[in-house]
Amino acid sequence: MSAPIAPAHAAAAAPPPPPAGAFALVDGNNFYAACERVFEPRLRGRPLVVLSNNDGCAIARSEEAKALGVAMGAPWFRIRHLEQQAGLVALSANFALYGDMSQRLMEVAAELGQGQEIYSIDECFIDLTGLPEASARARQTRERIQRWLGLPTCIGIGPTKTLAKLANHIAKSAERKPGSYPARLAQVCNLLELTARQRDWLLQRTPVAEVWGVGPRSAAQLQAHGVQTALDLQRLDPALVRQRWSVVLERTVRELGGLACIGFEQVPAPKQQIAVTRSFGQPVTELDDLRQALSHFGSRAARKLRQQGSRAGALLVFIRTSPFRPQDAPYARSLVLPLNPPSDDTLRLVGTTLQALQALYRPGYRYAKAGVLLLDLQSGPPQAELDWGAPQAGSGRSQRLMRALDAVNDRFGAQALWLGAAGGAGGAGGAGGAGGGGGTAGCTEPAPRPWQMRQQRRSPRYTTRWDELLQVRAG
Repeated sequence: MSAPIAPAHAAAAAPPPPPAGAFALVDGNNFYAACERVFEPRLRGRPLVVLSNNDGCAIARSEEAKALGVAMGAPWFRIRHLEQQAGLVALSANFALYGDMSQRLMEVAAELGQGQEIYSIDECFIDLTGLPEASARARQTRERIQRWLGLPTCIGIGPTKTLAKLANHIAKSAERKPGSYPARLAQVCNLLELTARQRDWLLQRTPVAEVWGVGPRSAAQLQAHGVQTALDLQRLDPALVRQRWSVVLERTVRELGGLACIGFEQVPAPKQQIAVTRSFGQPVTELDDLRQALSHFGSRAARKLRQQGSRAGALLVFIRTSPFRPQDAPYARSLVLPLNPPSDDTLRLVGTTLQALQALYRPGYRYAKAGVLLLDLQSGPPQAELDWGAPQAGSGRSQRLMRALDAVNDRFGAQALWLGAAGGAGGAGGAGGAGGGGGTAGCTEPAPRPWQMRQQRRSPRYTTRWDELLQVRAG
């Protein structure tokens, strides 16, 4: 039997030498729920769930909600009774708040090492190569995040990304489930400080399904072949794994053995396509409402496109009814239109979107979802066209207008300026017909429209809206 984790050495022992290669994974605990609790202390200790778009199902759960048996993705109507029975609190997703808190978290976490790769809204890898006292630095960073932002985190450290991810799982489990792993590995777990025998003992206690890179289907196949734990997986022949499963799983096996196979990307690779799609808060029947919705989606997609420095060579638009309402007549159509030359201009992208909508729309249907996908994304200098009459990509006037639009929205909020076709205080807005521009810009936030999501339980956007700042009153 493998030996349990030995007690920590006395303080007088010499610190270990700096590792030749090391990664840390910083991960926010129950991130959405934690963000809500920062500004609402009354929620601490209470079961809390965050609901998906249109308040459909649970996409985040506090530990107290998990203890009630609330599963990830549980439909709200099936757990709503827990409001009265167990004091469950349900909030609509507040992505503006979560995104801003994520940016603050990443800024503090970046100070842990010499390079950062943001993996998700609440996770990032940190390059610790050559840095001494990694555990002490990790604990200091974790305490700083807790003190400055009020967000609990766990940090795992290992010689590869896969082992750092596994170490983070150990750090979380040791804190949440006493007895699952040694208590001294809670919150911060550094596999580089352990002996090979101790690491094997931890891998033996970790189910194979918990290994990063092992999906549910692969886990079931591995278990059917007697591979039950992370240690079992580590001891497989990598060549056999590649032959029987995939090169991805082979890479995971090698990473579990300490061979770094997954590179460190400080700058994320550009997306190959950009999509903005939404389910509506209520069925939409009018063309004008669809025009506003798709104008809004097209504007958001164009902004994302410019943020990664790309241009779109084609655009797909779709509209459809709900497949879950058999009483409604079904309808689902999509259309792809080329953009020649490729463009990142909001006016042109929204104009093309509305051109596609005009061809797709049929009256008499109750539309439940629509979306815009930007395809054939290209980077680098725009290529000049031989057709002198064609609009040129990246023209000076277009670039200046888009820079001004982005600058205003960066400074004053994402909806400080928007296209009139997206609707607003003055009415629906109808500019931007087939092949034309997207309409004029507005400067007050649009009134709620039928196509917008239901967010009846959303908390204030404390950090991104002046009119929703937290108010503190004396007495």
